[in-house]
Amino acid sequence: MLISLAWKNVWRNKKRSIIILTAIAIGLGSGLFASAVMYGMWDATVNTSINRDLGHIQIHTPDFQKDALITKDIPDYSKAITILQDEPNVVGVADRTILEGMASSATSSAGVKIVAVNPTAEKTISDLYQNIVAGQYLDVEKANAIIIGKTLAEKLDLHLNSKIVLSFQGLDESIMYNAYRIIGIFDTESSIFDGVNVFIRQNELFSLLESPPFVHEIVVRLNTIKNLEPAMAKFQIDLPALKVESWKELAPELSLMYDMLTLYLNIFLGIILFALLFGITNTTLMAVMDRIREFGVLMAVGMKRKRLVGLIMLETIALSISGGAVGILLGVILTQIFATTGINLAFLAKGLSSLGVSSMLCPSLPFSTYPTLTGMIIVTAVLSAIAPARKAIKLNPSSAIRTY
Repeated sequence: MLISLAWKNVWRNKKRSIIILTAIAIGLGSGLFASAVMYGMWDATVNTSINRDLGHIQIHTPDFQKDALITKDIPDYSKAITILQDEPNVVGVADRTILEGMASSATSSAGVKIVAVNPTAEKTISDLYQNIVAGQYLDVEKANAIIIGKTLAEKLDLHLNSKIVLSFQGLDESIMYNAYRIIGIFDTESSIFDGVNVFIRQNELFSLLESPPFVHEIVVRLNTIKNLEPAMAKFQIDLPALKVESWKELAPELSLMYDMLTLYLNIFLGIILFALLFGITNTTLMAVMDRIREFGVLMAVGMKRKRLVGLIMLETIALSISGGAVGILLGVILTQIFATTGINLAFLAKGLSSLGVSSMLCPSLPFSTYPTLTGMIIVTAVLSAIAPARKAIKLNPSSAIRTY
């Protein structure tokens, strides 16, 4: 009965209620959409990093990433690959041979990361082949072929079919040189990646080194990121001598970004609700002042003050929840619309590429945002009702009845 009465009281002054409901809805809807854009940016950064080169899981020797020496290769790597491929949730496995070296052109030189790959296997874990903007990928029959990033090509003043010389340390610690022909130039979302990485074929590297095959890194792609934790646990048991790392460990800045983003967006929504708190308090206080005589009559006929406080609380919560529900719906609709069409930030592409972020953003929100936001709305409603409720319970019934 009290709930029904509270709901009817909310609409006794429809104009006033609609104004505050609209304010709540627009404030929360806008806040949710802004949050969705920020989460979408984080999502895009993670997905592009995974698709570009990280994969979901990487496997190395325990000290490879510390020293990055050519001799820190994975022992019996073919056995490890077989174990990984036998996991049902794995959709792609690729091995890489990684060298630190220098790339030189006729005009300049730069330090690079030389990644020797099996082009066919690499396609199962990376979408690099889809980012070729000039020329071809490595899966063509051309001797001493290499693909480089657009940023590096501009830095060294290189073009398609230009010659580039790579120098790196050999297995006997001597410095080796070899000339390659650029058959492809890639352009990813990260200008940093494009300025450092070059890709060659493994079989040509092994021939140059006159060495049997060896690898430093195995990259695993799963069918869904939801299977990351169980796959990690299984691989750590099956490959105890190797270091098994997820993308979160390989790029801890992305995981930290998510934690900080969640904190900042909760604070952001909290500030919006704090601003709305004053509007809700003012509306509820005006409603109380308009009904002083009514409250006096209710107390005179025996309504307890705590029930009167409960009535005002319910009215405020009903008003806030209604506006919040409309705001959440507005935020969800805007998010879904732009998640389908995307937000094109091409005019910021150069700046975003330095952060490894795509210029096409698709807003998204984790489901956990909605329960948290609902709780924040209820807390705001309760806080908004304190001042009006205190005003009501201090009324003297006999004086209030004489108020018009």
